[in-house]
Amino acid sequence: MMLVSSCLAGLAVRYNGTDCLDETIAKLLETKQAVTVCPELLGGLAIPREPAEIQGGDGYAVLDGRASVVTSSGEDVTEQFVLGANLALRHAREVGATVVVLKANSPSCGSGMIYDGTFRGRRIAGHGVTAALLQRSGIRVISELELADYLSGIE
Repeated sequence: MMLVSSCLAGLAVRYNGTDCLDETIAKLLETKQAVTVCPELLGGLAIPREPAEIQGGDGYAVLDGRASVVTSSGEDVTEQFVLGANLALRHAREVGATVVVLKANSPSCGSGMIYDGTFRGRRIAGHGVTAALLQRSGIRVISELELADYLSGIE
């Protein structure tokens, strides 16, 4: 079973109330090979909400208390992001997810690249809070950009 970011499944849950529908993920959901999760909503954040970025590191640093997640107006939403990550991990375990496909660049879900915390659209190497927690817990995390390669390797 796969767990996938809700926004990639076409659900309008992103910070600005939009989605990022990925047709491959839609097919996985139709065939009951995947279920959805949105860590930011699980953490109690609303739709729409201010954009947020990690400052002081990446998701691993947030989990270790060395970085924080803040909105563009400066509100600290670290607690919500950590709660959402923990609830997403619980969901992954409940459904027996062996791989989780998360939205690239997100402060929750980014795997490999995230925004740099300046709200200027610059990306840096790193992982979002949920991606970091899932990886730290032994669950494979990929972005939608890696999905085709992953699926071709298991067929």
